[in-house]
Amino acid sequence: MSIKEFYEQHYLNDDLLKKTGFNPYYVNIQSGLNDKLIIDGVNFINLATNNYLGIANDKRIKEATINAINKYGLSLCATPIASGGSDLYLSLSQKISDFIGLESSIIYPSCYQANIGLFPVIADKNDVVIIDQFSHSSLIEGVKSVGCKIRPYLHNDIDSLEKNLKNSTNYSQIFVITESVFSTEGSIAPFADIVKLCEKYDAIPVIDDSHGIGVIGKNGKGILEYAGIKDYQGIYTASLGKSIANLGGIISGKKSFIDYIKYHSSHLIYSTAITPSILAGIEKAICIIEEEFEVLGKKMWKYRNKLRDALIKLEYNIKPSSAPITSIVTGSSENTLLFAKMLYSKKILATPFIYPSVPENMGVIRLIAGANLEEQTIDRAIEMFKEIKQIGI
Repeated sequence: MSIKEFYEQHYLNDDLLKKTGFNPYYVNIQSGLNDKLIIDGVNFINLATNNYLGIANDKRIKEATINAINKYGLSLCATPIASGGSDLYLSLSQKISDFIGLESSIIYPSCYQANIGLFPVIADKNDVVIIDQFSHSSLIEGVKSVGCKIRPYLHNDIDSLEKNLKNSTNYSQIFVITESVFSTEGSIAPFADIVKLCEKYDAIPVIDDSHGIGVIGKNGKGILEYAGIKDYQGIYTASLGKSIANLGGIISGKKSFIDYIKYHSSHLIYSTAITPSILAGIEKAICIIEEEFEVLGKKMWKYRNKLRDALIKLEYNIKPSSAPITSIVTGSSENTLLFAKMLYSKKILATPFIYPSVPENMGVIRLIAGANLEEQTIDRAIEMFKEIKQIGI
């Protein structure tokens, strides 16, 4: 293949963007996640980011981050296994473990990296992975990299899962993978039932709690608290860049297992450690959630319910959801981008999901109303949705 042919094969097909006259991706944001988000010098209502509890621009987190920079500098310029494992790294690993109710944790630069890095360490071609069909790309790509058998089961369908488990007993090891909160729609996995099935068939459950930690459960501690699971024997991963309002990802579980991961995960061993300032920000965010979740969570749910109820009343097609996520069904990729374009013209930033992030013709516009927004901002957004409905979009 010539160089010319190579670049002819690797170019962005932007026909859809040209057809709709709108590109909702890689937006030029010029502010923190305040009540008013500034994009290209204009104030927008932010219904797009995963800032569930609204603490991403909290001055206490910023102060903790600045103090850590003053003490440690910008980076330790090493991997955690070398000289990048500061006292902050060690103490935060334990604080996160205590928060979610597990023995031990390790921190990666992102949850995508954690999920990608997990499976080459724990699975091989003699194993089978049974995975919810709507699971996140990072989980799917991580499993694919191993070359083991992959069997998807119907979304949140316990009967479909058990059927797959019954047909998988001849493999060396069975893994069952799901997310806690599915981010494009807000459904929550029946994880207590999944864990029981795993115990019945001697399978290892793997849960990605990225949209659950800091969001669901009585105290915001995520899926294990929400599902009432004690002494969890499986593997847990989560992002620290959503409700925790920082950066990074974790793998958590039994201490003996995490100790093994520490010395066998190339994605951890050969990657520069997450910076001390981010670690300090994560620690402060968890402290805030522990102390203020009752207030922040109540506001988060209030906004979700107010927005969702209004959209249903306006006869938008809303996906069922048990989490503080509201998704409008928009159908084709073209219709989804056109809807996002209309919202953008009304100064509302939302998240359009189109194929291949969702199945073809199953596009959605996802809305997340952070607890830092003012109620009048929610009211203003609802008025914009009324105007759009009147136009007939």
